[in-house]
Amino acid sequence: MDLALEDKLIVVTGGGAGIGAGITRACLGEGARVVVLGRHSQNVQTFLAEMEAARAHCFFVEVHLEDTARCEAAIAEILAQHGDIYGLVNNAGVNDGAGLEHGSVEAFVQSLKKNLIHYYALAHYALPALIRTQGVIVNISSKVALTGQGNTSGYAASKGAQLALTREWAAELLPYNIRVNAVLPAEVMTPLYRRWLDTLGDPDAELKRITDKIPLGHRMTLSSEIAAATVFLLSPTQSAHTTGQHLIVDGGYVHLDRALT
Repeated sequence: MDLALEDKLIVVTGGGAGIGAGITRACLGEGARVVVLGRHSQNVQTFLAEMEAARAHCFFVEVHLEDTARCEAAIAEILAQHGDIYGLVNNAGVNDGAGLEHGSVEAFVQSLKKNLIHYYALAHYALPALIRTQGVIVNISSKVALTGQGNTSGYAASKGAQLALTREWAAELLPYNIRVNAVLPAEVMTPLYRRWLDTLGDPDAELKRITDKIPLGHRMTLSSEIAAATVFLLSPTQSAHTTGQHLIVDGGYVHLDRALT
């Protein structure tokens, strides 16, 4: 299936690790050029070195996404160096445990900056380019937008807002033929998830407890499966009439009856 992404420029926040790295790989596999936005880390450096060795059309712009001025500068830098943006994949974020009872207003606001504000900022600053290319926005959200998890008010509020913005932007940008959709993962094995598991007394037992509750195959969703859904939604041909949608890729975790597990 030709997704018609050859040479199109796609910006992926947090695109050097975890789900974001999977999305970057999938876009590159379709012939797109990718700009990764985010912070340097060992995982990101390893990924970028791999991309460089493979001579992939993958570029990196370091940015602290909580800083909206830096978001604006990053978009300007991308446009100056690489030309118009076709796709924006808002992906970066962290489930930071900014809760209600044991949290604080300050922690809640910081969580919104880590998980939500940059979704709006980057879409806002990239919009003139997206209008020129009749481009696409894909927001990576989470099952936490739909289900209560506990002790994560900031992350839950951010993820719920991402879904609201997805449909709001899809409506607002109809005159420009810009499509906006969201992908919702549930349990995906990423380096961050692995580090969390390793803080527990018995990581293997905890992982089994989690996967036993995932109806389809009793396994974690793969980053590549989230990426496949994302590149489909980026396609100007295969998903040309898909907008305002929330695509849940989770093995039935959210919507199937608990009795099945």
